[in-house]
Amino acid sequence: MNKKITTLIFCSLLASLSGWAVAEEEHDHNDKHEPAHKQHTEEQSHDHASNEMGHDKEVTLDDFSDIDFEEENHDDHGGHGDHGEEATDAELNETQRRIAGIETTVVKRQTLGEAVTAPGEVVLNAYRTTKVTPRIPAQVMERLVRLGDHVKKGEPLVMLSSVEMAEAQGALLETNIELSRVKKLGRKVVSERRFTSAQIAYQQAYATVRAYGMTTVQIKRLLKQGDATKATGEFALLSFQNGTVISDEFIVGELIEPGTVLFEISDESLLWVEARLTPEAAANIAIGAAVKINVGDRWLTGTVAQASHTLDAITRTLAVHVEVANPNDQIHPGEFVSVVIEGNRKQSGIVVPVEAVLRSADGDWQLFVESAPGRFEPKEVEVLRTVGDRMLIQGIAEGTTIVSKGAFFVQSEMAKGGFDPHNH
Repeated sequence: MNKKITTLIFCSLLASLSGWAVAEEEHDHNDKHEPAHKQHTEEQSHDHASNEMGHDKEVTLDDFSDIDFEEENHDDHGGHGDHGEEATDAELNETQRRIAGIETTVVKRQTLGEAVTAPGEVVLNAYRTTKVTPRIPAQVMERLVRLGDHVKKGEPLVMLSSVEMAEAQGALLETNIELSRVKKLGRKVVSERRFTSAQIAYQQAYATVRAYGMTTVQIKRLLKQGDATKATGEFALLSFQNGTVISDEFIVGELIEPGTVLFEISDESLLWVEARLTPEAAANIAIGAAVKINVGDRWLTGTVAQASHTLDAITRTLAVHVEVANPNDQIHPGEFVSVVIEGNRKQSGIVVPVEAVLRSADGDWQLFVESAPGRFEPKEVEVLRTVGDRMLIQGIAEGTTIVSKGAFFVQSEMAKGGFDPHNH
């Protein structure tokens, strides 16, 4: 019997009993003051009514012992058991899924290697980094770019002035004038020896200024001036690549020696993460192996670019360089991270995102399968291996659609039994 109906019947019976008891009490009270003949008449009426109703004994709760007050097993949310039990599925419309950020994916069989975990440090990609240095003693005349600037290949970075460069520039201008003269006179007037000497002297002077740091464009501009008095010794150092100015530790007016690093330019769109591994762990990885880099609460993807063959003298570890894309400057050189490298010993199975798998109420691993559009059901699985933000599992078939993002929300809504978008 429905609990609500049963309760109403019970309450009605109690109310009737209460009214009957009050009437009896009032009757007894009136008996003391009314005439005897009236009492006799009412007693007869009362006895007659009692006989008709069958109330020939005291009424107690025992008379209702045969009534079943248990609530029938009705579920207002789909008939999945008592309200105290957890629902077995959840259904969300498109708006709810969008608000909750729920995403789904179709799983497939993949292989996943054993995880090799190690601390790492973000460093510059040496293959995408250059240092700008003078080749001769010079003085800094002007800074043309600053720390953090993005520069293009061939862009002037700094103006220098050098005595050695002034001498080389003067020699180039003089030999150029001599070569122009003998060419103008022609071989009929100028001896072959003089023509050859002028040509060799010019080539040597040209090579000298090039070796000192002038570019072909700078040399052409100098030669157009044509006068040896224009040999001031000034020249610009140019960037060898596109990139960012990582360092510029010098002061304008400073006298610098050959080899002094004035600028460090690096392409930070592709950095390295240097991880230190034991020889045993390093033996289980290969060049090109997939790597997950944990930076705070984020996971980045990379690959093993190179591995050292020499142990560090102090730590007795091998350095492994992981190449990681960094298009939006998400990481910076000097930052400490954690790396998870996929090893050579692989296992096949269904690979899913780590955030798709949760602990159920009984402690087992589970994920949520989309059984119908917008309808999700929990599915118990077995976790075989975890590598970074990926997990190798068993328990679902290839081609199954699962919740890849937002599984925690689905689990919460399933426990609550509903979702109101206005409350989120």
